[in-house]
Amino acid sequence: MTPVPPADLPGTLGALRAAGHRYRSVKQELRDNLLARMRSGAPRFPGIVGYDDTVLPEVERALLAGHDMVLLGERGQGKTRLIRSLVTLLDEWTPVIPGSVLNEHPLHPVTPASRTLVAESGDDLPIGWLHRSMRYGEKLATPDTSVGDLIGDVDPIRLAQGRTLGDPETIHFGLVPRTNRGIFAVNELPDLAERIQVAMLNVLEERDIQVRGYQLRLPLDLLLVASANPEDYTNRGRIITPLKDRFGAEVRTHYPTDLERELELIRQEADLVAEVPEHVLEVLARFARAVRESPSVDPRSGVSARFAVAAAETVAAAALRRAGLLAAESTAAGTSAGPGAAAASGASAARGEVLAGDPSSTADVNKVPFLALDAVARVGDAVSVTSTLRGKVEFESGEEGREIEILGHLLRTATADTFRARLAGLDLSGFTTLVEEGETVETGELVSAAELLRQVGTVPGLAKVLDRLGVGDAPSPGQAAAAVEFVLEGLHLSRRLDKDVTDSGRTRYGGRD
Repeated sequence: MTPVPPADLPGTLGALRAAGHRYRSVKQELRDNLLARMRSGAPRFPGIVGYDDTVLPEVERALLAGHDMVLLGERGQGKTRLIRSLVTLLDEWTPVIPGSVLNEHPLHPVTPASRTLVAESGDDLPIGWLHRSMRYGEKLATPDTSVGDLIGDVDPIRLAQGRTLGDPETIHFGLVPRTNRGIFAVNELPDLAERIQVAMLNVLEERDIQVRGYQLRLPLDLLLVASANPEDYTNRGRIITPLKDRFGAEVRTHYPTDLERELELIRQEADLVAEVPEHVLEVLARFARAVRESPSVDPRSGVSARFAVAAAETVAAAALRRAGLLAAESTAAGTSAGPGAAAASGASAARGEVLAGDPSSTADVNKVPFLALDAVARVGDAVSVTSTLRGKVEFESGEEGREIEILGHLLRTATADTFRARLAGLDLSGFTTLVEEGETVETGELVSAAELLRQVGTVPGLAKVLDRLGVGDAPSPGQAAAAVEFVLEGLHLSRRLDKDVTDSGRTRYGGRD
């Protein structure tokens, strides 16, 4: 929905002048507003994680210098997100001549028709106001992109109406001039055909456009930003050298530089439908970083930050699925989820009451808060991401057929590293004692928290584990079960417990022979 301008904004050119408004170019506007945020300490690029000390200072220098820029980086490094955030540095509202295709400023008209209109109307000229969200244009470069798409073309309908071929009014402007007085972004710039790249040369330097022999001296006022893969943005790649020379700044992006930044990004971006404990998020963050650094993965394509985000969402969905299926079984058996949960934790008896009614209410399960279902993700839920997310990773050619095996190994490594980082130095003998003399603890995708906790009973050292994992003094059954399963898996990966997966998909942890 198009934002509605405030009623107190000037409505005529005369009122605009009386209010002391002055014309500024887009680059001056960005510079002034960026400096204002710097002085006030306000966030300059909200939502951008991990670039504070690396990428953002370079972007700020480019904006202050008034340079068009290109962001170079592999996929999933937040290039488009960063480009779109630049819009927040524009004025919230800017005056325009109503009906102008080029969003011309009343104090700075550029087309002959608008100059005539301003001269004839004078201070009585009505003006409109354009919100900054409407001052951004974007084009994903594809092989079928034409000069007409970006720059413009002759409009045959206007010719048929009687205008002469030399009349500038016969031109239908493309995306770039229509974003005049705004920010225009070209994603994956090297994917443009070379002849299209040539058409961009005048836009970047001379700020005019050429359409089928027309040479229009239109002083376009915009910031042009592009994104590209570093491998393609070379003389040997698919970018022409003169176009490279037109950009004032090249800014190299990167993936999160450390584990904490990776976790911060997951927390910010993931839309979780169930509770995912911090230790499980850490496993997924370490997993994403391990995949990114693996020699089996093609480093030229990279592993997107969306990989870890999608992994967290998949794990949360697995937890919600378990809660929903177990609730359905409980309802069909004439019981609720509450008694089982209460057996594990007296503070959780009310959790099952939501699902204790008519089975026909299952259609509204998605409206029930996930805590009511006791849906808490466990480390075992992460196994599913190795198959569902393998399409997000490009492997080296020699690894064909081993993709899931490689991802499974990296996930186990990430789990073991998290186990050591979180629980190093704790006495976990209480867990190994559980499975002495042939006893086992069984868990799995459809094993409820109550069932898992009944198997382990009172475990010496569990309170310290929960404290290390940041669960607190009154964990829910789901949180406690997630902690227990994490310890069992960590002990297995450190060769202190055996593990066996049954034909039904359940996992049994037992003592080592």
